[in-house]
Amino acid sequence: MFSLTTVGVAATAAAATLVALEWWGRPRRAAFPLYGYAGLVALVAAELLLFRGVEPVATYFTPIAWTAYILLTDAAVFNVRGESRLRSHPGEFAWTAFWSVPLWLLFEAYNWRLENWMYVGMPEALWEQALGSTWAFATIIPALVETADLLEALGWFERATARGWRFFLRWRRATAAVGALFLVVPLVAPRATAAYLFALVWLGFAFLLEPVNYARGHDSLLRDLERDRGQRLYCLFAAGFFCGLLWEFWNYWASARWVYVFPMFQQWKVFEMPVAGYLGFPAFAVECSALLNFVRGETRRWGKKATSGQRPATSNH
Repeated sequence: MFSLTTVGVAATAAAATLVALEWWGRPRRAAFPLYGYAGLVALVAAELLLFRGVEPVATYFTPIAWTAYILLTDAAVFNVRGESRLRSHPGEFAWTAFWSVPLWLLFEAYNWRLENWMYVGMPEALWEQALGSTWAFATIIPALVETADLLEALGWFERATARGWRFFLRWRRATAAVGALFLVVPLVAPRATAAYLFALVWLGFAFLLEPVNYARGHDSLLRDLERDRGQRLYCLFAAGFFCGLLWEFWNYWASARWVYVFPMFQQWKVFEMPVAGYLGFPAFAVECSALLNFVRGETRRWGKKATSGQRPATSNH
């Protein structure tokens, strides 16, 4: 009988093969960039060195693998579209990687109270822990948005409508209120109860910020719903699930890794993640999109205010 780990390996391989075959069959608008080949070589080399226990690759495998994956994925997007985040908008890409760290730390702050996961095998030196963690956290949102970009470039869900989700558009204020409630309840509930409530956190930021982004004129999935366009939403869902598989697959073999300690579903795990936990990854992708769009929108808004508030210097002489 196959173990759930075997099922996870098979599912990960099948998902990667499906995306690779889709990419292989698409028309090309540009040559495949050299950094994409570098990403592929780095990923294969890191896998080989990991299984031989070679340091520091075994300890830093997660950020190494995800950096290589992002390079490879961005190159595939550029190859198909003729533009990509890293190649065409490097400043915006760097900004996304920078903000990925503090935005993920929001979830780490919730986990400090809810205690749903913990890290094992971390280096003893604090500076090494900080280096590895910061590097790994900086890859989280870039990996999600690059994967969603690739699926869009491959034409996934290009005819999808958003009719089944438009009630969120009609009930924006109620959705935002529910999101705020979802984010508060885990913080005020008794600690023993709060451990069961992380699903509220995986939904809360998206419910709260999507209506805010829409109201303040930021990029928003609700605007897609208004135009009856469902592609970006569904590509984010798929990207979340795909990245979730890869996160858990690569994490399972790494020397420094996370393990889940929340008090349910522990008897049915694919890699370190209980099976039910995979349902959270699509929501997490949407949540990261909402957080990123909020920060980007507010940064630009304040930048415009600062610019418009400047006055030319005058002389009294």
